[in-house]
Amino acid sequence: MGSSGVSNQTKEKPPWLGISEPISLSGPSQYDVAKTRELEKYLQEAGFYENQEEAINMEEVLGRLDQIVKIWVKTISRAKGFNEQMVQEANAKIFTFGSYRLGVHGPGADIDTLCVGPRHATRDEDFFGELHKMLFEMPEVSEMHPVPDAHVPVMNFKFNGISIDLLYANLSLWVIPEDLDISQEAILQNVDEQSVRSLNGCRVTDQILRLVPNIQNFRTTLRCMKLWAKRRGIYSNVAGFLGGVNWALLVARICQLFPNALPNMLVSRFFRVYTQWRWPNPVMLCVIEKGSLGYQVWDPRWNPKDKLHLMPIITPAYPCMNSSYNVSSSTLCVMTEEFQRGDQICEAMEANKADWDTLFEFYPFFEAYKNYLQIDISADNADDLRNWKGWVKSRLRQLTLKIERHTYGMLQCHPNPDEFSDKSRPLHCSYFMGLHRKQGVPVSEGEQFDIRLTVEEFKHSVNLYTLWKPRMDISVSHVKRHNIPAFVFPGGVRPNRPSKVTWKSKLRTSGHDDRKRKQAEDSVDDFTNSKPFSSLPPSSRAVHEDGNPVSIASSCSVKCDDKEVNSMSEQKSEKPDFNSSGENPSGDRETNGSEKCNSQSNPETVVAAEPVFSQKENSSSTLIYSNEGLEELEPAELTAPLLSVNPAPVPQRKPLIRLNFTSLGKAADKSS
Repeated sequence: MGSSGVSNQTKEKPPWLGISEPISLSGPSQYDVAKTRELEKYLQEAGFYENQEEAINMEEVLGRLDQIVKIWVKTISRAKGFNEQMVQEANAKIFTFGSYRLGVHGPGADIDTLCVGPRHATRDEDFFGELHKMLFEMPEVSEMHPVPDAHVPVMNFKFNGISIDLLYANLSLWVIPEDLDISQEAILQNVDEQSVRSLNGCRVTDQILRLVPNIQNFRTTLRCMKLWAKRRGIYSNVAGFLGGVNWALLVARICQLFPNALPNMLVSRFFRVYTQWRWPNPVMLCVIEKGSLGYQVWDPRWNPKDKLHLMPIITPAYPCMNSSYNVSSSTLCVMTEEFQRGDQICEAMEANKADWDTLFEFYPFFEAYKNYLQIDISADNADDLRNWKGWVKSRLRQLTLKIERHTYGMLQCHPNPDEFSDKSRPLHCSYFMGLHRKQGVPVSEGEQFDIRLTVEEFKHSVNLYTLWKPRMDISVSHVKRHNIPAFVFPGGVRPNRPSKVTWKSKLRTSGHDDRKRKQAEDSVDDFTNSKPFSSLPPSSRAVHEDGNPVSIASSCSVKCDDKEVNSMSEQKSEKPDFNSSGENPSGDRETNGSEKCNSQSNPETVVAAEPVFSQKENSSSTLIYSNEGLEELEPAELTAPLLSVNPAPVPQRKPLIRLNFTSLGKAADKSS
């Protein structure tokens, strides 16, 4: 039955959670029960649960931090001239959010915390001033790193060895009650935008827990997906992938669609649903409410910037925002390939041809591409390096976007979220990006991409760091796979030769999937030594495949050969999608005329969808679709064109590229 989508308080609340009916109400089978036990055991053995001692230590740290902010607010109240009664009534309170509040934190994880203070306790002067000073002088506190200019201002530090991310929100209240409920919309009244964003962390976390049908199943499934994402190298908001809140929202939506399922099925359905998801249709746990306070909510119909989001994952608390705005075309393609791989492995597990070890295999990043960018940074001391690393890491996503933009999307990047340190070089660390040509782009003989100016532009933007100091250096190099430094490998030992065995090749039998792979090419290619862009001589040279330098004009180029295919990229075996009548639609469908990333066809039938936005009764723009023909694994978000935005491309295969980088002039030294 269709829904009018009108916000009506007298209307009976639907018996399900989410914006649409569940896909399946089926309960667990004996197989699901057994596989869920296996999964829980696997997570335990992987060390993904904290021990009792660490849990007690975390509680003690949070209690101590709460005491500190209460002392702090009384101190600044007295300094501002308030009478003694006001000083005694002055209060501040610590809230937790993120993985700790959700109950899925593991050993060594950061604790996301929020300090809520009264209206007279300011952010710049009091929080980043007096409170920072108090914490800095405490012997229990180390590695203090304030970031007042961040989108969400934060103080990062360790308290008795536990990492703390501390946000601040000052409310319009003179006194903060000890039983303060920050879930109420009224708490946001007369609050600045930075405080709204800070409060939203707690408000979103609490709302997620309210909107899932079974919290324990949600937690186990989320732990699983976090471990999987970390091992596959796609757990990082700052790198352009997804962070903790993004994965929590994706898992919560699957829990809504399969409310009676155990984690084993939820994991399988997670991959199946998001493999078929038609981005940029948004993932939402509830209808977006406009609210009464006038804050901007995510709405691509009215906000031009929202139309540019490729993978919208919307927070469920007012004001609803896109939590995944960092995702780029390159990182979306990487994640889509990983969803496809996960879906295939879950199918293989059901046929007893794979196990949890297969799903959780570490991504072989340094075997996946022939060409990489290596970003090296260094500083004069440990404190400077920590600050410099934080800044550079926050800017690496801009390098990905610049390369995509300057090559018109034809050259794409796969950033590695991890940092790597060479023990022989103190006060130094490196980041890496895999480079590849976008799938489906026609190749012209001898075509090259010049990214020299792109790299120089990136380095220039990084060197604009307001806290820059002499000897905070950055260099960018092109590195062939053959020349990846040994310190990136476990134990500092380079494997004898890259492993070309994939999980699918282990399962492959004669007569099944007989596609040939060119495996020997990579081991016999004549690689040339890499040099940092900034260290190359002014007379530029392009290094060809035979290793012979040829004098050309100054450039930094990429030469692509369509015959070379990334051996680590597995083409997903195509499975027919079926429409509501059970028939296989003929041909692949282009949505909004844009190129698709995967080879799957999608049903053209529009099926059920709840309205995305809460509207007034007389609104004619409410999105309403019929609920008829709802198929399992075809929820509304997979098929209904909720937004008039071109969907993001999804990758097929990753042809390798040959990069011929030549000189970059030395960047001018930054004046001290």
